[in-house]
Amino acid sequence: MLSGFMNFLRACFRPRSDRYVHSSSDAGSRQDGLLWYKDTGQHFNGEFSMAVVQANNLLEDQSQLESGCLSSHECGPYGTFVGVYDGHGGPETSRYINDHLFQHLKRFTSEQQTMSVDVIRKAYQATEEGFLSLVTRQWPMNPQIAAVGSCCLAGVICGGTLYVANLGDSRAVLGRAVKATGKVLAIQLSAEHNACIESVRQELQSLHPDDSQIVVLKHNVWRVKGLIQISKSIGDVYLKKAEFNREPLYPRFRLREPFKKPILSADPSITVHQLQPHDQFVIFASDGLWEHLSNQEAVDIVQNHSRSVSLCLNILCLI
Repeated sequence: MLSGFMNFLRACFRPRSDRYVHSSSDAGSRQDGLLWYKDTGQHFNGEFSMAVVQANNLLEDQSQLESGCLSSHECGPYGTFVGVYDGHGGPETSRYINDHLFQHLKRFTSEQQTMSVDVIRKAYQATEEGFLSLVTRQWPMNPQIAAVGSCCLAGVICGGTLYVANLGDSRAVLGRAVKATGKVLAIQLSAEHNACIESVRQELQSLHPDDSQIVVLKHNVWRVKGLIQISKSIGDVYLKKAEFNREPLYPRFRLREPFKKPILSADPSITVHQLQPHDQFVIFASDGLWEHLSNQEAVDIVQNHSRSVSLCLNILCLI
C-alpha cells in the first residue's frame, strides 16, 4: 500500500511556475479531480508549494499562507504565516480558523509590537473563544455545531525565527542538510496531541484522576472518552462545556455523566526554532500524510523534487 501511495504522490507533481503568490487567495491554483494545488510561488522568506487532496465531497479542511506584514500596522514586523486546519464533524471550525486566526495574530502583534510565543498563544485563545461564541449563537437552530472541531497547526517565520504552534495531530517537519554527507535529515518541530501516544494518555489521566474512562481503547484505537483521538483542538465544544453535551445533540456525542471541567484543551504546544543556513525547508501537513509516510520519507520526497510542487495530503511546504 505504501509503494502505491508513493507512486500516487509522484504522479501528481507539477512543474515549477514563476508566478508570484503572496497570500492564500486562489490565484494561480489548479483543480484536478479531488486534487487542488498551487505551483511553486514566492513568500516573504522564500518559496512555497501547496496542495490538498479532498477525501470526500465535503471538504472539512483548510490551509493558508500569508506573507508580508504580520501586524495590523504596516510598520511590521514582516514575515510568513502558515496554517493547516484539519477539520472533523463538519467544515465550520476549520473555516472559522481560516478567517480569524491570522487576523487575531496581526492584532496581538500590533499591540505588543513584536512577534512572540505569547502573541501566538493569545491568537489561538481568541480564535477558540470566538468559535465558542458562534456555537452559543447557533446552538438553538444548529446544535450539532457543538460537535464540530479542527486540529490547528500554524507556523510563523519572522526575523530568522520559526514559531510552530499545534493543536491535534498535524505535524511540522524540518529538512536539515548535513554538510558532511549531503543528506537531508528530518527533524520534527511540533508536539502532537493524540491518545495513541502514551504520554498524552498519561497527561489526560493526571488531569482527570477520578475518571477511569478518560481514555478508552475502542476497536484497537485509543480515544478520549471513547469518542475522539485528539486531546487538543479548536471547537469540539461538546467536550469542553457541559451545557452543550445534552439533547438535542446526537446521542453518540452525549456522555452519560456530566463533567465539571473541560475534557479537551485549546492550549497549543509552541516551539521556537532559530533558523540556520543548513535548514532547507519545512513541511506542514495533516495526519493524512503522516499516516502513510515517515518524517524522513516525506523529507526525501521534497528534497528530490525541490523545484516541483511538494504534494501531500493537506500540505504546505516552505522551501
